[in-house]
Amino acid sequence: MSLKENIEVKKVVRFLEEIKINVIEKELGNTFLPGLELGPNCIYIDYEKLLYPGDILHEAGHLAVTTSAERKLVGTTEIPSEWPTQGDEIAAILWSYGALHYLELPLEFVFHPNGYRDQSQWFISNFSSGTYMGLPLLEWMGLCLGKEKAEKEQKSPFPAMQKWLRD
Repeated sequence: MSLKENIEVKKVVRFLEEIKINVIEKELGNTFLPGLELGPNCIYIDYEKLLYPGDILHEAGHLAVTTSAERKLVGTTEIPSEWPTQGDEIAAILWSYGALHYLELPLEFVFHPNGYRDQSQWFISNFSSGTYMGLPLLEWMGLCLGKEKAEKEQKSPFPAMQKWLRD
């Protein structure tokens, strides 16, 4: 079965399209993550080269935590050379955890053994125990609420998301 027909991949693609991140099937050359490349508010996927479907969510996280003005520049020469920053990376990792939670997918879908510089198990352990490195950053971006603020506002705390894309 092609990855394009995989149930989890279909669920992820449908979700991304619902939150207005375009998914475009395209033949790709050599890319940082096999079979994936980011463009202006979109993810290009080459299903023949894609090795880890969960990487789609992580890459979507990069777009989601980027300001709307810069999201339009991703994949062009106009995007600042320092993009994504270390903060963006942390926020994208946490965003992808929120997405996994929302989509009811296992943590190993994104945090597979061949990713995250051999730290996937560390992320799984931390997230499973409710330790959310970078949560203040995601909260500052207006995407979610930490426990205290959620209680005050009578809303659900992270990993529930208040919105999926940064303004």
